[in-house]
Amino acid sequence: MLPVPGLSLRWEPGQWAVPAGGPYAEHLEAWGVLCQRGHLDCAGPVTRRCFLPSISRWIPSAPLEQPTCPGRTPQQPQIVLEENAGFSYVDLVEGLHDGHFYALKRILCHEQQDQEEAQREADMHRLFHHPNILHLVAYCLKEWGTKHEAWLLLPFYKKGTLWSEIERLKDKGNFLSEEQILWLLLGICRGLEAIHAKGYAHRDLKPTNILLGDEGQPVLMDLGSMNQARIHVEGSRQALTLQDWAAQRCTISYRAPELFTVQSHCVIDERTDVWSLGCVLYAMMFGEGPYDMVFQKGDSVALAVQNQLIIPQSSRHSSAMRQLLASMMMVDPQKRPHIPLLLSQLEALQPPTTGQHTTQI
Repeated sequence: MLPVPGLSLRWEPGQWAVPAGGPYAEHLEAWGVLCQRGHLDCAGPVTRRCFLPSISRWIPSAPLEQPTCPGRTPQQPQIVLEENAGFSYVDLVEGLHDGHFYALKRILCHEQQDQEEAQREADMHRLFHHPNILHLVAYCLKEWGTKHEAWLLLPFYKKGTLWSEIERLKDKGNFLSEEQILWLLLGICRGLEAIHAKGYAHRDLKPTNILLGDEGQPVLMDLGSMNQARIHVEGSRQALTLQDWAAQRCTISYRAPELFTVQSHCVIDERTDVWSLGCVLYAMMFGEGPYDMVFQKGDSVALAVQNQLIIPQSSRHSSAMRQLLASMMMVDPQKRPHIPLLLSQLEALQPPTTGQHTTQI
């Protein structure tokens, strides 16, 4: 029998429970050990349960270690913490009965508002059943004493994020081909179309928030910054509140210009996502976001985004792709296209199908 460091999880039909011996031992009365064959035996009663699928192994998030299940060596997962690092963690866990790996996002909730935001993130996931949007497997709120954690169980994608693929290619002196970019962009737009159709905007689209599925298809994740698509700002107080919210929840180098200085009387709509999508497209084309270096140098991104973006010349990209990027990066949001128009343009640019996917990552 192999003891599991940290925390093990015991299966109960339709539930999973935390045995004692880990960091939450003071709240539970069960011991769990992992058998050689990869199943979990538990001696003693289980007194606390939460309604999530069964999980047999917990691989701590810091440092993240490879699972040691015999005969299985999954790739090292790409773990992306939220901008406010330290408030959420992502752990790799393994299902006891299905043998699948999952990502367990644990959000530390210091106050009631944190719990409400975590619940809202779970609710946003539940709104969608779309191949280009990450689905929520299960959710619960764990509490012990005054401490609370929201747990979101999510699918694990071994290919990692779009950003990890961009960096992998960049390290070899390569870039995504135009055909690959168009295929990825089409999937991202379809995910955004589904979000916008329900009256929401993602608000934090960036390469690290786009996972790659088994066939390389893009999957939008981190729905914690989602809010209503159209926000009517009526007054300076509401404008400042929205501006402060964006500063906390929207990544600075992918944030739309209208969110840096919110006007007292305006309408902020879903085309903030179109700007962010343009930044993602730029990153796929050139290996880094258009304002990544501005931020890294300590210069003002807020000032930089007020000027029309100059797109570098490159023989790798067609004029149609450059025009597509330019349309997304219009400083005036009213001049940016909506996602349905972008989708129609992208579908027209897709290469003829040959019965085989040649654009997979």
